[in-house]
This record gives sequence, C-alpha cells and structure tokens, in this order.
Amino acid sequence: MFLRAAYYRHAEFRQGARDMFSVAPGFAAWGLMTGVAMVKSGMSAIEAILMTVLVYAGSAQLAAIPLLVAGAPAWVILATAFCVNLRFVVFSAHLRDYLMHLPRWQRLLTGFLTTDLSYVLFVRRFPAPGDTPGQRLAEQAYLAGNCGLCWVNWVGSSLVGIALANFIPSAWGLGFAGILALLGISFSLVSTRLRIIAALVAGAAAVAAFALPLKLNILVAIAAAVAVCLMLESAGLRTAAQSPGAAPDNGKP
Repeated sequence: MFLRAAYYRHAEFRQGARDMFSVAPGFAAWGLMTGVAMVKSGMSAIEAILMTVLVYAGSAQLAAIPLLVAGAPAWVILATAFCVNLRFVVFSAHLRDYLMHLPRWQRLLTGFLTTDLSYVLFVRRFPAPGDTPGQRLAEQAYLAGNCGLCWVNWVGSSLVGIALANFIPSAWGLGFAGILALLGISFSLVSTRLRIIAALVAGAAAVAAFALPLKLNILVAIAAAVAVCLMLESAGLRTAAQSPGAAPDNGKP
C-alpha cells in the first residue's frame, strides 16, 4: 500500500492526510492514554511497545488491559479482543469491492492499517467503488495518506504515553477525546433518513445490551442497525416496484 511512488505523488494522498489531520488531536489523546494505561497495568515498556505496534487496535487494547491485570486466561483475552473488533468484519465486507483488485499482501496490509476513523473518512470521500484504474489509484492514494498519518499519530502518541506513564495521571481521562473525534465524524455521515434510523437503532441497542460480557453490545448494536435498515430498504424497494413513479430513500448519497 505504501510502497508505490504513484500514491505519494497523487493529490488524493495529500487529501487523505489532511482529512486525518483534522481529527488527529483527539486520536492522539486516545493513544496517549492507552500508552499510559498499558504501563500502569503492570506491563513492561517493551511489552507495551510491542502491543502498540503489533496489535494496533485501541479498543481491543483497552479491553484486554484489565484482563491482563486480573490474570485472565489467554483464551479469554483473545476472545474479548475478537468480539471488540468484530465491527471490522462489517467494514471489510463494505470495502471488499474497493480492494479486491489488489494483490493479497496489499489487501492484508490495508486491512491491518485501516481504523474506524480511516474507514469513515474513506467512505465519505468515495461513496462508491471506482470503475477505472485512475479512480482506483485515487482511492488507494487516499487510503495511503489517511492510514499512514493515522498509524504514525497513534503509534507516536502511544509511545509518548508509555514514556511518560509515571507523570500523566490516568484520571485525566484524555482517552475520551478520541471518542469525541469518532462521534464528530459519525455525525457528519448521518445525512439521510435511513442513516439517522441506523444511528438511533445502533445507539439504543448498544445501551440496552451494555451488560453483556466481552463488549458484545457493540456487535449487537451493529447487527440491530443492519437488520432494521435491510428491512426498511427492502420495504422501500417493494413499494417502488408497486409505484414506478416513487423513488425510495435507500440511504445512499
């Protein structure tokens, strides 16, 4: 993904970096506090650094930390991280048409480097997959700039948190800034009635299922929103078939 000079020279590479830069402060605060939390949980600096670079998943790292402190079995920690990151299955399914023309190694690298913020910014920039080589190059250049800056921002801020863990109180709660950044981007995407319904259903389901273990409320929220929107979209298509002059709101830009 990052090895082609054509990506660096493309205007979309700079656009992707600019879009990520606008939310980088909140993401950096989240990374900083994740680094602090890892060290204060009892992990060594080397372990924390390896987790930051190899796992590269803030929510999964934060979910695993209390389990590591409690001495939970490895399978419980892995299961928790797996459940927390199940939302990326939905992201991957959506991005399939954007990436299937790439070699496998490049798809794997792109998948590893794509975060929530990168995914949201990317689909806002490119609502539909490109059909021509030029359009596909623009998509990949954007992802390279966006994901590259995101990775540098997250790893850099996490390493700062690891280095300064003994000087930064966990009570500062700077990680909430990362959540605010995600919310800000998410709100910008709620542009149709169907997307408003999806956001409301997902939020209500996440709160209702909050007591589930292993952060499964996230999976429940995604499943509920997808199911409701599929039913509404199907009903809209049936209505359109019966009334040729009517155009259903299918949630697309």
